[in-house]
Amino acid sequence: MKDRDEPERRCIVTRDTGPKAGLIRFVAAPDGEIVPDLAGRLPGRGIWVSADRKVLAQATAKGHFARAARRQVRVPPDLVERVEALLAARVVELLSLARKAGQAVAGLEKTKDALVSGGAALLLQAADGSERERARLRPPEGENSLVSCLLGHELGLAFARDRVIHAAVLAGGLGDRVRDEAQRLSGIRDVEQPAASPDAKAFGTGGGRPPQERLETE
Repeated sequence: MKDRDEPERRCIVTRDTGPKAGLIRFVAAPDGEIVPDLAGRLPGRGIWVSADRKVLAQATAKGHFARAARRQVRVPPDLVERVEALLAARVVELLSLARKAGQAVAGLEKTKDALVSGGAALLLQAADGSERERARLRPPEGENSLVSCLLGHELGLAFARDRVIHAAVLAGGLGDRVRDEAQRLSGIRDVEQPAASPDAKAFGTGGGRPPQERLETE
């Protein structure tokens, strides 16, 4: 659990109450269409759904939005896919801002250095990277410190490259925002979290030297 105080909202499907960071806000537009409001700034009564792909799919199929809005609404058939795309773009944008502010690095060597030095708050690894590539590094200590919901080309967009496999967000700055948005995307995208291998200890917070093998670059 996070130590910071956060407003809580209730999911219209599960009826569970939790911090806003773990839910997605929707509003009914004037024409009745349900619109995702990831930033939480659109006018209108907020309709909150847990950041979970199955729960959101249930909300779209079972009439939960209409009941919550207390009016006839129109739910786009591709709402889940829209939310996923918007969340991915949001995480990429935050990472791009962190890179420009000197708060994020990419590439195996720079990421490894940030982890070994203890300066990294988050380890980011491409979901479509090979198991061997991802097993080279171990995330820093702490809750949800591994982000693996982005694809290699999406990480590449954030770091002005074609493709990135390994990256790190440094402690402080935008780290918490990246973590929160990545958690929401993980729930909607439902990407399996990779497990670190025992050899990864040499690359993570435990220090040490890597095995003698060719280092791939992004």
